[in-house]
Amino acid sequence: MDALSPSASSDHQQTQPDPLDGPSTPTALTDPAEPERRPRTFIAALATLAAIACAVLAFALYQAAIVDPYTQAVLALDGDLGQGGRLFRINCAGCHGLAAQGLVGPDLHGVADRKSDVQLVRQVISGKTPPMPRFELEPQAMADLISHLDHLETQPAPAAP
Repeated sequence: MDALSPSASSDHQQTQPDPLDGPSTPTALTDPAEPERRPRTFIAALATLAAIACAVLAFALYQAAIVDPYTQAVLALDGDLGQGGRLFRINCAGCHGLAAQGLVGPDLHGVADRKSDVQLVRQVISGKTPPMPRFELEPQAMADLISHLDHLETQPAPAAP
């Protein structure tokens, strides 16, 4: 075989590393600069993660602090469960069902587990989720309705016929 044949050159490459390939893996692992880069990268990643967490927390606290005066008035009142049930039957049962089991609107059992009272008030007054209309109730009436919705979480949904 010729000295320049592929099989001859491959034998040569297996025994001697090519200097153009750069440092071999063992040399790269023992590079003195490498241990310094890893802690700096880790610290930078940790700092970035902490900054993101702080930003998310600040946004959440800001959103929680922004409660309009109407919602503040509603939340300051004690709702009457019986009156809230009456208001529900008059205003909500047409879409949500007499037992809040859901018809056109969703089943409302456990709604207080999925949404806070602030979110429930905003949901009712906003009309932003069609086909639900916008309801503007007096603060005491809204507090009564919220009391009824909070009570729905303790009652099991009625069995389907």
